[in-house]
Amino acid sequence: MTISSDVRDQLALRLEVLSPHLNERQRRLMLGVEARLLGHGGVRAVAQVAGVSETTVRTGVFELEEGQDPFPDGRARRQGGGRKNTEELDAGLVPALLALVDPDERGDPESPLRWTTKSLRHLARELTRQGHPVSAPTVGRLLRAAGFSLQANAKTLEGAQHPDRDAQFRYINEQVKDHQAGGEPVISVDTKKREQLGRLPMAGREWRPKGEPVQVEDHSFFFTGPEVEQAIPYGIYDITRDSGWVNVGTDHDTSVFAVESIRRWWRARGREDYPDASRLLITADAGGSNSYRYRVWKSELAALAAETGLAITVCHFPPGTSKWNKIEHRLFSHITMNWRGRPLTSHEVVVQTIAATRTSRGLRVEAVLDPGDYPTGVAVSKERFAALPLQRHATHGSWNYTLQPAAATPAVSEGTAGQPAGPARRRQEMLAKLNDERLTGMTSAELASLCTALAQPQAARAQQRYSQQREGRARRAAGKPRGKPLFDDPARVLLTLLYQRQACSMNVLADLLEVTATCIGDLVGETREVLDDHGHATGTAAIRFPAAQALRVFLDSDARPKRAQIIEQLSHPALTGLSRPALHDLTRRLATLQAAHAERLAYQRRGGLRQPGARGGVFHQKISNDERVLLAILYQRRLCTMDVLASLLDVCRSAIGNAIRETRPLLHQAGHVPTPATARYRTGSDLLDAAASSPDSTSQDTAS
Repeated sequence: MTISSDVRDQLALRLEVLSPHLNERQRRLMLGVEARLLGHGGVRAVAQVAGVSETTVRTGVFELEEGQDPFPDGRARRQGGGRKNTEELDAGLVPALLALVDPDERGDPESPLRWTTKSLRHLARELTRQGHPVSAPTVGRLLRAAGFSLQANAKTLEGAQHPDRDAQFRYINEQVKDHQAGGEPVISVDTKKREQLGRLPMAGREWRPKGEPVQVEDHSFFFTGPEVEQAIPYGIYDITRDSGWVNVGTDHDTSVFAVESIRRWWRARGREDYPDASRLLITADAGGSNSYRYRVWKSELAALAAETGLAITVCHFPPGTSKWNKIEHRLFSHITMNWRGRPLTSHEVVVQTIAATRTSRGLRVEAVLDPGDYPTGVAVSKERFAALPLQRHATHGSWNYTLQPAAATPAVSEGTAGQPAGPARRRQEMLAKLNDERLTGMTSAELASLCTALAQPQAARAQQRYSQQREGRARRAAGKPRGKPLFDDPARVLLTLLYQRQACSMNVLADLLEVTATCIGDLVGETREVLDDHGHATGTAAIRFPAAQALRVFLDSDARPKRAQIIEQLSHPALTGLSRPALHDLTRRLATLQAAHAERLAYQRRGGLRQPGARGGVFHQKISNDERVLLAILYQRRLCTMDVLASLLDVCRSAIGNAIRETRPLLHQAGHVPTPATARYRTGSDLLDAAASSPDSTSQDTAS
C-alpha cells in the first residue's frame, strides 16, 4: 500500500510536536501506534519520517500487541534492560583500578603511574594497557563510587613530638588565662614570610577587567642580590582584643628587630589599651628571630622590661608546632588573602595593604614602616647574659621564663634615634682601645694611611662579592644597600691586623666586640685578601691574649698575661745562651722558614694545593712561632724536660714535643746549634728562679 505525501506530512508534524515530551519507551510506543494505523507499509513509512530504524518501530508494535502494564514512574526500561555497565562486563576492572590508586601503592611495581600523576586519562590509559579498555569519564565514575575524591596535601605531620609537648600547651593555656583574668596584655608574635619588592607574581586571583591581568616579571632573578629591597613583616597579635600590629622592616630579621617591633607596638597601642598593666605575656614559636636559644632575644627583652617597667613572660611553643600560634591563622592568613594577586612593588604598598586588612569578626590591623638598620652578627657574652634578671619557670624553664624590670639591665639595641646605644657604643669604644701600637705594630697615623690605601681595593672586593651573590653583573640600577654593616672598612683592617699578628683569637675579638665569631671570621677572610694584594707584612705581636678579660686588663692597666711574663723570664740570656737582641734576630730569621714548613705540612694534610675560595686565615696554635723557637733552644740546651715546659705554659706534653720536633731542624738549617747548659732543673719554679737570680745582661755570648 502506497502512503500519500499528505499522510507523511501530517505524521511528521505530530512527531515533531510530541517527541520532545516523550521518553524512550513512550516514543517507541507512539511510533508503533502510527505504524499500526497506517497498515501495510506503515513500519517503513514511520521509520523514514521519524529517522529511526525499522527495528525500533517493530519493537513498539510488538510491545503494543503484548499488552504490557505501564512501567513505574521514572523508568523508561524494564528491570535489567539496557546496555550493561563496563564493570559488570569486566569483573577485573575495578580491582585493577583500585590497585593503581591504592594509597599504599600496591600493585605492579613497573607501572609508570607509580611516579606520575594519577589523572583520569593516565589511569584509563594504564588500565587499557593491562587489558581493561575503559574511558576517562568511566574511571571517574568508578572512583567516586568507590569513595575516592580529589584531595590536596594536608599539613598535619609535625615530625618527632617532644615528650613535653602536651604539657607545654596546657601550661601556655594556663598562663594566658591567668594574664587575661588580671587584665594584663597577652600577645602572639612571629615574623611573616620575607617579601621581595618588585613586579613579581603573587599567588591568588583578583577581579579585573577581562583580558587585562596585572603585568609582572616572568623571571625572579632580576630581583636577587644584596641591593634588592625587601619587606620583613613582624606581627604582634593582641589575643584579648583581637587586633593586629605589624612592623615592616627593611634590613634583617634579627632578635634586635623582633624586640624593637614589640617596643613599637607597646608605645603605639599597648600602653594605651592597657594603661594599668604590670605584666606582659608573649607567646612565640621556638625558632626564628625570637628563638628561645638566642641570648640577644632575652637580653633585648630585659632592656624592654627595664624601659617599660613590665614583667615580661615568654612562653614558647614546642618545636614543630608554630602553626598553633594564634597569629598564624588569626592575622597572617588574612593578610595573605588581602594582598593575593597584587605585586608588592614598594614598601608603601606593603604597609597600606596590611593596614587595610579587615574581617567580618572585627579584626583591625595597623602597620608601620621601620627603616632602621638591624645588622646580623650581634652577640651577648656569657658574662652579660648571666647578669640578666631572668627567672626560669619550674615548668620547662628553657621555654618559659620571665624577665623582671631591673633598673640596671644592659641594653643590646643598636639605637634608633641616630645615636648608637648599648653594644654599638661599647663596640666603638673597644675599637678605639684596640688601635694600640703594641697590638697593631703601627702608629695611629700609619694605620690610618694603610686604611686609606686599602679603601678602594676593599670597595672593589665588595662589588665582586655582590656580583658572585647575584651570579652576574647588576641587571637593575643599584639601589640603597640593604643594611649597614657592623664594622666599617677601617675597623675591618684593624681587626684583621690583630688576628694575623696572632694577638688573640677570633673568639676573643668576638667577646670584646659583642658579635659572633662567624662575623669576625667573615671580615677577616675578606680583608686578608686585600692586605695580601697590597703586600703589607703584618708581623707577629709580642704578646698573645688567650681570653678577652686578659686583653681588657692589658689595655686598661698594661698588665701582661701570666704566660707572657713566663715567656719573658724564659727568654733570659742565662737560660737561652743568647742575648735578647740576638734571640729576637734569630726568631725573625726563622719566621720565613716556619711559615714555609707550616704550609708544607698543611699541603700534606689536605693532599694538594689549596682550593680556590677555601678558607685561608691564620689558624692559631697553642704555641706561637716565637715560643716554639724559645722552647726548642731551652730543650736542646738540656735545661729541663718537656714535662717542665708543659707545666709552665699550661699545655700538654705532646704539644711541647711537636713544637720542638718541628723547630729543631729549622734551627740547624739557620746554622744555630745551642750549647748544653751546665745545670738542669727538675721543676718550673726552679727554672724561673734561676732566671730571676741571674743578671739580665745583653753582653752574653751570642755565638751559635
